[in-house]
Amino acid sequence: MNGLLIGRFQPFHLGHLEAINFALSKVDKLWLGIGSSNKPIGKENPFLADERRKMIQQSIDEKNFSKIQIFDIPDFDNHQKWMENIEKTVPHFDIVFSNDEMTRKMYHRHGILTSEIPFIKREKFSGTKIREKIRTNQNWKELVPSGTQKILDEIKVKDRLSSL
Repeated sequence: MNGLLIGRFQPFHLGHLEAINFALSKVDKLWLGIGSSNKPIGKENPFLADERRKMIQQSIDEKNFSKIQIFDIPDFDNHQKWMENIEKTVPHFDIVFSNDEMTRKMYHRHGILTSEIPFIKREKFSGTKIREKIRTNQNWKELVPSGTQKILDEIKVKDRLSSL
């Protein structure tokens, strides 16, 4: 069985890693969608799709490399167009992992199984909160995998976030 999990991963953090591990426990192959892949760098989307892809690739366990494939998922102003684009871009999937109610409803109406992802310390693992911690020089490195830390250090994340 193949599954789909879409996230913005701004940045990829330990909660995302747990979500991937949860999804992998349910499927043979997992398609990861990097959401908002077409958005320019901005305050809410400070990392490019390629940077987020690297964060994920450098953070997941090597034994899972053959089970995961990553796709860019651009935003559309229309939910139907968004779903149609996913169908054109991503190979067949049997289940969608999402905590977004609208996404689950849309896929359920199309006869595709959906599953909520257990939140792990949602108040702690939030991209918005992590970005704020980086901006304000608070401890954030414990909230992201070492692969994400490496990419964020390479792009001088504090400088980038401070300039937005």
